[in-house]
Amino acid sequence: MDNYEFHWGVVYDAFPQLLSGAFTTVHVSVLSMLLGIVIAVFLALGKMSKSKFFYSIANVWIEIARNTPALFLIYMAYFGLGAYGIHLSPYFAVFSALVFINAGYLAETFRGGFQSIPITQYSAAKSLGMNNIKVYRYIILPQMFRRIYHPMTNQFVWSVLMSSLGILVGMNELSGETQRLQSLSFRTLEFFIVVCSYVFYSD
Repeated sequence: MDNYEFHWGVVYDAFPQLLSGAFTTVHVSVLSMLLGIVIAVFLALGKMSKSKFFYSIANVWIEIARNTPALFLIYMAYFGLGAYGIHLSPYFAVFSALVFINAGYLAETFRGGFQSIPITQYSAAKSLGMNNIKVYRYIILPQMFRRIYHPMTNQFVWSVLMSSLGILVGMNELSGETQRLQSLSFRTLEFFIVVCSYVFYSD
């Protein structure tokens, strides 16, 4: 190790590719989180619903999402669906798996947020003539999102971390692009030191 010579120029020349990989990581993480939030709202409402049909759908989704490893779901989206003639790109395989899991985890978080709001607020809004859509849009949802902000940020961090599993199905996110570049240049330390430093200071 004492005789190792660092060559940072190789990393500098490959910086555009690293930025492209970082953009893919952020892109898939943010979009999967946003879509997961939308679905999670309906799953949370379904879990609280008195309808057995909606409750069953929400419950099955949540239980599978919360008790299945992310890597398994990514493999099923990429390889499993391919066996039935549904061929997803590496990006959409990772994206769909992250959406499914984010929605499942956030649904339970949202359900706790909904239940933390006094039922009297819902009754008061209805007495003012608001329909259900307006009640949730103007009264319930704004309060709920404020109360579960921190768990949502934790879920987003998890989403960013799990996006690195895309390397196993060929998605060129940050870790995948770093692995590819270092395998071409054999400058493993330089590439991973730069990428790890970027991730550390970004957090």
